[in-house]
Amino acid sequence: MCLIQALCPIVKTPFCLMAAAGKAAAFHLPPLPTVGEIIKLFRLRAQKELSQNFLLDLRLTDKIVRQAGKLKNAYVCEVGPGPGGITRSILNAGVQQLLLVEKDTRFIPGLQMLSEAAPGKVRIVHGDILTYKMEKAFPNHLKKSWEDEPPNIHIIGNLPFSVSTPLIIKWLENVSKRDGPFTYGRTQMTLTFQKEVAERLTANTGGKQRSRLSIMSQHLCTVESCFVIPGQAFVPKPDVDVAVVHFTPLVQPKIQQPFELVEKVVQSVFQFRRKYCCRGVEILFPERERLKKTEQLMMAADVDPTLRPVQLTMSHFRNLCNTYRKMCDEDPNLFAYNYREELRQKKRKRSPESTDRLEETVEENPL
Repeated sequence: MCLIQALCPIVKTPFCLMAAAGKAAAFHLPPLPTVGEIIKLFRLRAQKELSQNFLLDLRLTDKIVRQAGKLKNAYVCEVGPGPGGITRSILNAGVQQLLLVEKDTRFIPGLQMLSEAAPGKVRIVHGDILTYKMEKAFPNHLKKSWEDEPPNIHIIGNLPFSVSTPLIIKWLENVSKRDGPFTYGRTQMTLTFQKEVAERLTANTGGKQRSRLSIMSQHLCTVESCFVIPGQAFVPKPDVDVAVVHFTPLVQPKIQQPFELVEKVVQSVFQFRRKYCCRGVEILFPERERLKKTEQLMMAADVDPTLRPVQLTMSHFRNLCNTYRKMCDEDPNLFAYNYREELRQKKRKRSPESTDRLEETVEENPL
């Protein structure tokens, strides 16, 4: 007996047989308990420490899935499906195969119910998406050249706030190196973020939300903000609204330098976002040659040192990264230099009674 038959004896038609019988026709999930009923059935509670919020309105989950594009016969990886609201919308879109990566074991039984309702379509992995090896997740025949159209593979997820930023940074690095989920080509992503994070991802030059995250994402991908979901649509209700963002990797990155180098330059510039951009550039260099090297870099990159970080265009950052790369090639030890480590070394040499401040206040979360 199917798990869903056992849990829902009031429905006389076997769900598993219905799903199998309809396999040749356009696929649609058979009648199932609602997401709310699944939550009650398995006594699921959103854990605040994991920043979990459930989306129960299937009209909204359908809308999220539509932002991914045409999914009929596509291969999809859903990140953190939880009680399975978006999962149902993905399956109803007619996908060929759905991979579910879920870290929380409490959600597995409910996801197994959906798997039984869609025979042969669902694969459940109990694991952490931050460490899961996506490069072996799908068949090799789906791989496309980077210059071709994106492969028929999509990543979709309602991400917990606590994991969304480190995860997109990890995937952006994968885009840069063309590994992980991007082994298959320019895999597209449709993900939810806290509204403020989404605004940073899509911020234009001069915008108040322009940040490290803006440059790192936009130099590698086309980033589109799709729509905003009000916080009250979630259970429990978060203190903020949520935005859906769609990513398509670019054929050519706007800054053609290694990910680590671009990240170091961009992070340094935005370290002091309210000061002139030259202040952040300074911390790329050891103190003994800081002023000289900073002036050299700014002049060679043709960047006005009195511009604020948010005023720098992508071209400015490209020039800064290209020039810094040349300086690193000339001085192999330069890239390894760490501003904070130099501060720590200075602190050890000072007397314990000293109360002088060694670091300026970091005025923004680096992301």
